Amino acid sequence: MQNIAISLEDTCLTLDGNAGPVNVLKNISLRVGKGESMGMTGPSGSGKTSLLMLLGGLERATSGGLIVLGNDLTAMNEDQLARFRMKHVGIVFQSFHLIPTMTALENVATPLELSGREAAFELAQKELDSVGLADRIDHYPSQLSGGEQQRVAIARASATEPDILLADEPTGNLDAANGEMVMELLLGLSERHNAALVLVTHAEDLAKRCDRRIKLHDGRIGSVSGNSNE
Repeated sequence: MQNIAISLEDTCLTLDGNAGPVNVLKNISLRVGKGESMGMTGPSGSGKTSLLMLLGGLERATSGGLIVLGNDLTAMNEDQLARFRMKHVGIVFQSFHLIPTMTALENVATPLELSGREAAFELAQKELDSVGLADRIDHYPSQLSGGEQQRVAIARASATEPDILLADEPTGNLDAANGEMVMELLLGLSERHNAALVLVTHAEDLAKRCDRRIKLHDGRIGSVSGNSNE
């Protein structure tokens, strides 16, 4: 059995909706090992992104257990969660979330500076080199293609050497060729940092590239395939 990076036990998430409380996640029990990649699929509204946000401390579990890297996220306040994310978690979104007034280099260097790392810009340049953007470091997001912007986002997520890598539909806005490149980079990043990778995707072929796959339906885990840490 691998060392466990993520452990959920009967974890529930209830959010306030227009018509009252909505049970978004229902009794989720799941383990993800260090260095393991897990693809998460399911129909829209099944709770995939909400589960990803729980793992990153961006949503709070309503009940149940949530242990990430030995830390009980349910017991942390907002400041503690923010510090935990900065130190341990890299997140890649579908819509890139780059700062438009910053160059590619500045976008990658910013989290390094915030975490107090020395030589932030040198480290940022190395990360951009590693995703094939050595000649684009001084370009702004508006001057980059969608695939290039997502590679900047991956470099930014990688720069702090995360233990947990969360990717929410990272290929959703890309064509097939760029999507394949992004998937290769994410899997390579997981291997390089021995980071647990949790990938939310509608693309079954991408999910199958992961060590293990789960399918959510109506806020519950409907099926699991591949290796298991349970």
